[in-house]
Order: sequence, then C-alpha cells, then structure tokens
Amino acid sequence: MARPRILVVGAGFAGVECVRRLERSLAPGEADITLVTPFSYQLYLPLLPQVASGVLTPQSVAISLRRSRRHRTRIVPGGAIGVDTKAKVCVVRKITDEIVNEPYDYLVMAAGSVTRTFDIPGLVDNARGMKTLAEAAYIRDHVISQLDLADASQDEEERASRLQFVVVGGGYAGTETAACLQLLTSNAVKHYPRLDPKLIKWHLIDIAPKLMPELGDKLGLSALEILRRRGIEVSLGVSVAEAGPDKVTLTDGRVLPCRTLIWTAGVAASPLVATLGAETVRGRLAVTPEMKLPGADGVFALGDAAAVPDLAKGDGAICPPTAQHAMRQGRKLADNIIASLRGRPLQPYVHKDLGLVVDLGGRDAVSKPLGIELRGLPAQAAARGYHWAALRTNVAKTRVMTNWLLNAIAGADFVRTGFQARKQATLRDFEYTDAYLTPEEIRAHTAGMDARG
Repeated sequence: MARPRILVVGAGFAGVECVRRLERSLAPGEADITLVTPFSYQLYLPLLPQVASGVLTPQSVAISLRRSRRHRTRIVPGGAIGVDTKAKVCVVRKITDEIVNEPYDYLVMAAGSVTRTFDIPGLVDNARGMKTLAEAAYIRDHVISQLDLADASQDEEERASRLQFVVVGGGYAGTETAACLQLLTSNAVKHYPRLDPKLIKWHLIDIAPKLMPELGDKLGLSALEILRRRGIEVSLGVSVAEAGPDKVTLTDGRVLPCRTLIWTAGVAASPLVATLGAETVRGRLAVTPEMKLPGADGVFALGDAAAVPDLAKGDGAICPPTAQHAMRQGRKLADNIIASLRGRPLQPYVHKDLGLVVDLGGRDAVSKPLGIELRGLPAQAAARGYHWAALRTNVAKTRVMTNWLLNAIAGADFVRTGFQARKQATLRDFEYTDAYLTPEEIRAHTAGMDARG
C-alpha cells in the first residue's frame, strides 16, 4: 500500500514548524513529506529591517532547511501556482521555469502573504517593499547609493530628491523600517562632509489615525515621540495619491521630491489562495478551528493564507497574521494531520496572544509582553530576547548575537555591495504576483492525471 503523501506549500513560520513536527512525530515509513519553496531557507521576517540597516547580515536571518538532524523531507525548489482540489494535485513552477504536478493526499496551504498594494498610479513601478531578503538587501544598497549620488551631484534639486525618503505603513514593519534606516543615514552622513545632515529627511506615512494601534495608546504615543525626536516626520491620516520616479504626491496635496518609496502598508494572502476557488474571509481561506478547508478533502490552511478562528478572543475574531500564531498553528496542524492518519479526532487551535515587541534601533524600543508595557532598554531586551529565542537553529542564534555585539562595539558600516546597481528594482521584480494560473489553466495541467498514481 502506498504511503500517504503530505504536501506542504510554503517555508515560512507556519510551513516549517509543520514540517519539523511531522518529521519528529511520524515514523519514516508512515508518510512521505514534500515541501514546495523557492528557497532552501526559512526567512526570519521580523528582523528584515535590521538587515536593511546593516545591523544583521542577510545570512543571519536565512535559516537553512537542511540543518535538522531529522531532515528527510523532499524539497521541491519552486513555487506553487495552482491547486486542483478535485484531482488532488498542486501545480508547481520550479526555479528553472519547468512546470510539474505534485499529487497529494494531504495538502498544507502555508503559502503566506504578499505586499498589499492599491490602485495608485505609479505605485508598483516606483515603490520597493520589505517582504523578502532580496528586497532588504536591495533597499540597503539603494539608500546608501542615494547618499553617494547626492554627495557627487552639483544639482540642488537632485540632491533634495535623493536625500528624502518615504516609508508608507505605520504598522510594525513600516515603523521599524523607518526607524532603522533613519539611524543608518544619520550615522552614515558623518562620513559625507559635503552633505548637510539637515537635508536628509525621513517621512513615515499611514492612513490610520494612530501608529501601531495594537500596542495601545500609551506605547503607540511613545513610539511616535521617539520617531519625531529623531527627526522623522510622521503623517497620520494621509496616504499616497501618486508615485513617480522622483516625487511622491500625498493625498493631502503635498508633493515630496523623493527617489525612495518603501511600501509596507499591510499584507494580502498569497494569490495562490484564489486558485482554490474556496470561500475566503478578507482574502484569506475560511477554515475551521482545526484548520481544515471545508469542501476540499485533505486540504488544510494556516498562517497568513488562512482566516483561522481566534477561539481565545471569541466573538468571531480571526488570528492576526503574525509569526507568533503561525508557528503555533504549524505545530497544531501537524498534530492534526498525524491524528487523521492514525484515526484520532482533530483538535482546534487555541492560543492566547503573548504580546508584541517593536525594536526601533539603537537603544529605542517599545514592547508589550504579556500585557506589560516596556520602553527603552528593557523593551529592547524583551524584543531582541524574543527574536533570538524564536530563531530555529543554534547557528542562526550565534550569527544574530554576534552581529548585534559587533554592531554595538564597532558601529555600523556603510558598504554598498552593488546589488542590482544598474537596474532600479521595484515591487514587480521581487514579488511574482502575476505568476499564478487561472482555473482553466490548472485543469489543463491536471486533466487526465491519476492523482493517486
């Protein structure tokens, strides 16, 4: 009898935790496990702003999927571009552009999310995101190159546009990105004697009336005061009306000369979700508390791609798309798949939120672990302690801690590596949101295939 085939799509927090639990809990002959992911690493997304600012190296937050002693999962290097739930087949585009069919008995949809964009003129052509390792590395090079080009320029208008930076999104990603990169430029400008530090301007923009409302009014206000004390201009209740190559027009009528627009205004579930043709809640797959997808045999979903009911909060709440929930959902879903294989009942996912941490760089941070409000060094200790403990391998923990210590002792460096220096990369280049198949194309790929063969 053929072994059951478990196919996990996505190597984020949810997918990797699910695979690790399956590897540890299933006997080698009990099931075949396959993981579909473009890269052979798990990205520790919350630390990307520190990669962009140069505090951490890219390798520090790229955690190898093959280091586990129990590693036996087959990894398919590519991305899922469609799912046929009737044929029980996932269509995968490999990194070579070859398209293959991956049959499954159990499908784990942990496809994550992409940067949420809107129909704003020029946005996808002129903005950069902060969702991938390549984007973080590119943004660091881009910001330093703006200082280099401004220093070499004799044109005052060009200088002004190159030294003005706009970050859109007042959530954790945007706030940390603006804070960390502002520290980078304020330290770097000391090595550019021809540049006036007063010309460097950072803007943080969000349509919401409050900064990071999940933290509460007091901590949100503390974060706002820290940013403004550093010279970051925070504009709330405002968004982008138009994005150009050398200027950004805001909805309040202001026009900012700017060649750096970083867009972190939320996330949307992976476009893969739409290929299933299933019910969604705010774009995420509507699943049961056990993370099963109703009407699709053997399909489970979790993390950013799924609207998992938040039973701890109740009142119809769904779990927020955070690493804290994704990791725990991954482990619970693995337990439920094992229970299904062994004929036991599935268990619902329940987790009470442990709090939030926000590292603003330097000695600044605001945190709310277990409901306790912290600021300054205690908050930073909580933030970095949480992230360090959450890193999956000892190698990653050693690299991150070493980077933090080196940065604290030796300070930042301002080396530009030349990553995509000749080509201005944008959201289009890093997030392949147009790579997915239509339902008709999926059926064409899976037609006549014996999904059990």
